[in-house]
Amino acid sequence: MDNVRFGIIGIGNMGSTHALSLSGDIKGAELTAVCDTNPERLNWAKNNLPGSVQLFDTPEAFWASKIMDTVLIATPHYDHPGMAIQAFENGYHVLVEKPAGVYTKAVKDMNEAAAKSGKQFGIMYNQRTNPLYAKLRDLIQSGELGTVRRTNWIITNWYRSQSYYNSGGWRATWAGEGGGVLLNQDPHQLDLWQWTTGMMPKRVRAFCQFGKYRNIEVEDDVTAYVEYENGATGVFVTTVGESPGTNRYEISGDNGKIVIEEGKLTFWRLRVPEPQFNREYTGGFGQPECWTCDIPVPDGHGPQHKGILQNFTNALLHGEKLLAPGEEGILGLTISNAMHLSAWTDNWVDLPLDEDLFHEKLQERIRNSTFRKEQSAETVLNVKGTH
Repeated sequence: MDNVRFGIIGIGNMGSTHALSLSGDIKGAELTAVCDTNPERLNWAKNNLPGSVQLFDTPEAFWASKIMDTVLIATPHYDHPGMAIQAFENGYHVLVEKPAGVYTKAVKDMNEAAAKSGKQFGIMYNQRTNPLYAKLRDLIQSGELGTVRRTNWIITNWYRSQSYYNSGGWRATWAGEGGGVLLNQDPHQLDLWQWTTGMMPKRVRAFCQFGKYRNIEVEDDVTAYVEYENGATGVFVTTVGESPGTNRYEISGDNGKIVIEEGKLTFWRLRVPEPQFNREYTGGFGQPECWTCDIPVPDGHGPQHKGILQNFTNALLHGEKLLAPGEEGILGLTISNAMHLSAWTDNWVDLPLDEDLFHEKLQERIRNSTFRKEQSAETVLNVKGTH
């Protein structure tokens, strides 16, 4: 093919952003169709996108059009797996927005459909293009840090006011989004947590506060502890209710520690690995010699969403390796589901996750919800800078 024809289903906050990017910013890509059941969003598309872009108000007509090669799914979270499966069954490549879905049981079905289709499958994990996290992954995967001993991510700079939640009745509800800060704000961090280290937890203990800072029914404050197969431990702290917030990711290993904070990557590198120093040192008090190294990384946050779009386009045109394969979306979601299930059961959760139990507990919360919140008119919010 000479170029990749994209269709987008869901022209909300992120869908509209992707539509504009695909209308000229992505080399080798062309936006040919958009679909949304909301007439106002289709009207936006008519007024803001090239006249050559065809508009559809039903998924059935969208699938049947055959005027695109790839479908970008930017619908509400619950719809991601089902829409992706429909796209695969209709012969399309698929790029899905994060999160992969709300519960792993449905995402597993999506992954199986992708494998059966033989089509390309990607997920919008745009933070994998950030040079800070790419360099961190390189330092860990290459063995520079040695064996990972501890991970610690404090990600509390997700401040969201009540007006944000009031902008849509579906926001921050079990039926509408399936979760709060873990499912809406933190999918990138939960993905990067396992992507940079190459490790998934073996068990999780989480403490979630539901509606602690905002008039919502889902979690808005979380502190979680995890254990890994190699004996390492990790802590993940997140909230939408603190200002100013913190974004600090620290990983300790045999050869020192690495910290990402304030746009910098700092490596406190031990001249002698700690296990070796411990074996050989006989002086009682003392520590290994340590060098503070400011690791050079390119300025900025990387190409972000446009980078994933370009990478996916290049994969189809030139066979470039996907930076964010869609099948990997289940990994961060597994951690999120485990945190929810731990809080709901007030107990440890072992991985692999009991997917049926999680789904059962989620459905209970949907059925038993009596939550109501004041809602203003639904609006499309400016997502610039929210990653």
